[in-house]
Amino acid sequence: MSGRRMALAVLSALAATTVFTVPAGATVFDQGISVHPEVHIAEDGAVTLSGSYHCEQASPMGAIQIKATVIQEGTRLSIGGGEVVCDGTERTWAAQAPGFVSGSVHPGRATVAAELQEIRLSGLMPTSVTTVAHDTQDVEVHAAR
Repeated sequence: MSGRRMALAVLSALAATTVFTVPAGATVFDQGISVHPEVHIAEDGAVTLSGSYHCEQASPMGAIQIKATVIQEGTRLSIGGGEVVCDGTERTWAAQAPGFVSGSVHPGRATVAAELQEIRLSGLMPTSVTTVAHDTQDVEVHAAR
């Protein structure tokens, strides 16, 4: 794993519990994210949520990531949304938490908050995380059949 990817992975984990964010209107670039209205729980308990996004790379010294959080009855499960390609094209994203992590999410109503975050780097070290787009939706969680 490259040093840059390792730094992004560590920062992604920290971003779920850190308050570096600013309002979504803080960027001049065209960024957007949305959440699909259904979340799925597989037979092994893995939780999958998805949506769409579009973005332009805001800084050559940074990276873009997706952070998604399922909120259900006081429980919060935050997960990353995979690799992000910022070329202005509308793309889909999906985030999955393995069953051993997501055991508290169950079928029924929930809320999903998704954020498109820009991570600014200085060398391999992150200097800030800025939320450049966000969406919050009430969703239905479905169990595998």
